[in-house]
Amino acid sequence: MKLVIQIPSYNEEESIGRTLSDLPTHLDGIDTIEILVIDDGSSDRTAEVARENGAHHVLSLKTHQGLATAFRSGLRRSLELEADLIVNTDADNQYCAEDMPALIAPILEGRADITIGARPVQEIAEFSATKKWLQGVGSRVVRWVSGTSVADAPCGYRALSAEAAKSMNVFTNYTYTLETIIQAGLKNMAVESVPIRTNKTVRPSRLMRNSADYVKRSTLTIIRVFMIYKPMKFFAWPGIILFGVGGIIGVRFLYLYFTGGGQGHVQSLILASILIVVGTILCIFSLIADLIAVNRRLLEEIQARVRSLEDTPRRRD
Repeated sequence: MKLVIQIPSYNEEESIGRTLSDLPTHLDGIDTIEILVIDDGSSDRTAEVARENGAHHVLSLKTHQGLATAFRSGLRRSLELEADLIVNTDADNQYCAEDMPALIAPILEGRADITIGARPVQEIAEFSATKKWLQGVGSRVVRWVSGTSVADAPCGYRALSAEAAKSMNVFTNYTYTLETIIQAGLKNMAVESVPIRTNKTVRPSRLMRNSADYVKRSTLTIIRVFMIYKPMKFFAWPGIILFGVGGIIGVRFLYLYFTGGGQGHVQSLILASILIVVGTILCIFSLIADLIAVNRRLLEEIQARVRSLEDTPRRRD
C-alpha cells in the first residue's frame, strides 16, 4: 500500500519546512510514504526549501494557476507515482499531521472512498465570527446539494483512494474543496468526516480575502457543479413552476373572458403566454442538458477506466 501526501504550495518557503518535518514517516497499513509538493508558480524558494526538507517529488507549475489547478495537478501526478492512497494537506501547517492515521483509517478499512477532516471551527480563535458562520452555512449547503454528511466542507485536509482520485474532475480554478465533495456525493461515493485538530494559524487565508468574495465564489461553484451533474432538477423545476403559474394566469383570463369580464386583462394573457413559453423552453432545455449529463458521465467512466489501464502496466513493471 503506497501513500502519497500531496501539498499544494504557493510562496510558502517560510512554512513548508515545518509542514514537511511534522509529516509521518511510518503509518500502520502503509508500506511506502512519499511526499509530493506542488509548487504553484511561486516567486520565492518554496520548491528549493521543499527539496531541502525531504520532499520526494516537487511538481513545479510554470505560472501561478490557483489552488484548484494545483490540487488537480497533484492528483494526476500522485496517480502517476502509483499511489494507492492520496492525502492532501496545506503547506502552511494548518492541519495536525498526527491525525493522519485517523484520516486514512476509513479508507483502509473499506468504509469510505474519500475522507474529509472536520476541524473544531467554533473553537479556532483565529477565525472571526463571520468566518465561522460562513463555514457552517457553506457546509450545510454542500451537504444538501451533495447528499453527504460532511461536517466541514471547506477543509482541505482529506484523503482519497486511487479509484476516487481517478474519478475526480475539478473544473474551477478557485478551490477544489466544495466541488470535489459535491461530485463525490452525486457519484454515490462513500464520503466520511473525520474529526481533526489544527495548529496555530501562521498567516491569513489567501482564499477568503473578504466575506463577500468568498460567498460569491463558493455560491457560483456550488451552482455550477449542481447544474453540470443534476441539470434535470436545476432546469426542470423552475420550468414547471413558471409553466404552472402561467397556466393559472391563463385559466383566470379565460374565465374572465367567457364570463364577460375579460376586457382590460390583456396584460394577464401576455404574462401567461410569456411564462408558459419560458417554462416550456426550460423543460425542453432540461431534457437536452440531462442527455449531455448522461454523456458526460459515460465519458468520465471511460476516463477513469483509461487511467486504470494506464496505471496497470506501471504496477506490473
